[in-house]
Amino acid sequence: MTDRPIRVLIAKPGLDGHDRGAKVLARALRDAGMEVIYTGLRQTPEQIVETGIQEDVDVIGLSILSGAHNHLFPRVMELLREKGAEDILVIGGGIIPEDDIPALKEAGIAEIFTPGTTTQAVIEYIKERAQQS
Repeated sequence: MTDRPIRVLIAKPGLDGHDRGAKVLARALRDAGMEVIYTGLRQTPEQIVETGIQEDVDVIGLSILSGAHNHLFPRVMELLREKGAEDILVIGGGIIPEDDIPALKEAGIAEIFTPGTTTQAVIEYIKERAQQS
C-alpha cells in the first residue's frame, strides 16, 4: 500500500447514452480523495481495459443502464485476464436484475451496485478492497 490516492476508472460500456449516475459517482469518489478517470460514453470493453492499464488504475467501475451487462461485464474481465491485469478490482452498477448478479460475480465482477445504493456505500467498498499498486 502506498500513500498515493486510489485510482478509479469510471466507464460506460456499450451503447448506453445515460451517464448522470456515473458522473455523480465520479464526483463523489473524487471528493472522497480518489483520483478518478471518466471514459465518457459508448466505450468498448477493449477501450476500457486499455485505458485502465495505461492509467494504472486500482479499480474499474462499470456503469450500465442498457441491459447489455451480461455480455459487456464478463468481456471486460476476460480482457483483463488476457492482459495479466487481474489485480484491478472491477465493480459494476446500474439497472441490473438481481437474477443476473450471481453470474456477473462468477465472471469476476467483485460487486454490483443497484439503484438506490448510496455513494458512501460505494466509497467504503472501494476503500476496503482496492489494492493500490
